[in-house]
Amino acid sequence: MFHYIDGGADDEWTLRRNTDAFDGYEFQPRCLVDVAKIDMSTTVFGERIEWPFFCSPTALSRLFHYVGETAVARAAHGAGTVYSLSSFSSMSIEDVGKLTPGPKAFQVYVLKDRGLSREFLQRAKEAGFKALQLTVDVAVSGNRERDIVTGMTVPPKLSLMSLIDIAMHPTWVYRHLTSPKIDMANVAHRPPPGSDKLGGIIQYLNNQLDRSVTWDDAEWMINEWGGPFAIKGVMTGADAKRAKQVGATAVMLSNRGGRQLEFSPAPFDTLKDVADAVGGELEIILDGGVRRGTHILKALALGATVCSAGRPYLYGLGAGGEAGAAQALKILRSELERDMALLGCASIGDIDASLVREVARGWPA
Repeated sequence: MFHYIDGGADDEWTLRRNTDAFDGYEFQPRCLVDVAKIDMSTTVFGERIEWPFFCSPTALSRLFHYVGETAVARAAHGAGTVYSLSSFSSMSIEDVGKLTPGPKAFQVYVLKDRGLSREFLQRAKEAGFKALQLTVDVAVSGNRERDIVTGMTVPPKLSLMSLIDIAMHPTWVYRHLTSPKIDMANVAHRPPPGSDKLGGIIQYLNNQLDRSVTWDDAEWMINEWGGPFAIKGVMTGADAKRAKQVGATAVMLSNRGGRQLEFSPAPFDTLKDVADAVGGELEIILDGGVRRGTHILKALALGATVCSAGRPYLYGLGAGGEAGAAQALKILRSELERDMALLGCASIGDIDASLVREVARGWPA
């Protein structure tokens, strides 16, 4: 389970680069600024949130802890931010919608079965989700070799070492065996012909990913939704402009955590290009590689509206359920507040490009 969260595609160069990219900039702090009170609040998807970070969508959270999406949705609400639910979640749209009054977004794909896509949108609206996130970088699944080694494939192919590792975690095994079975909750009512098992349903949904999707399909979905809409997987200024043309209100700069195309640029490396192209016209969400409060600050300085990430809260979820996910968000939030004070910024509006500069070539060694 850890390696499924932690791993990326091929040799994992992109996975590493997503975080390493932030090292290319250093701060130019302002001194003698009144930072007795720090206001980290901002707006995304038309919703006021308490700090400029939210939880990215991740699939099948109950694999990592038996409470799953329930824990993360509650942790996000407690942290004053948005929770994003994956189409491939292990809890249904309706169940998550009822968990908290906090703002929620729903992540979708344009599926071969447009009727199923339409159904997802309608259910999300009725469940009170505020925004839609269309993922566009999964025409096919990436080559995740760590998953092949550990047996996290569909269906699973567990080695002797994998089985020994599972046996060494009796609490996880107990919870797995005594909790309701893990399912693709959003399609549990319409299993694929001949299979109602998880592996069969995952394969069914994977087969629903449509390689022929174009900007016309994105525009169709934007019109169907009729509300705040982010296109997730945009990586160039040209595509950001196209997203604006078809009616999106936001772009999420993302390479899916380094799990798809190896040698894709880090989202942070694309930020300036996108900000120059659509800054002020679209919300820009930097999704990927964020591990520190300083990373959030650098992204905001170069034009991001907010940041998002999945791995940080999944590590917390796996380690300690809701308390673990909440602690992961608390760490990031407290770092951001401290770093804003040290940088000389009392509010998000004080953060701009004058606060950062590119690191001199050759430094650090």
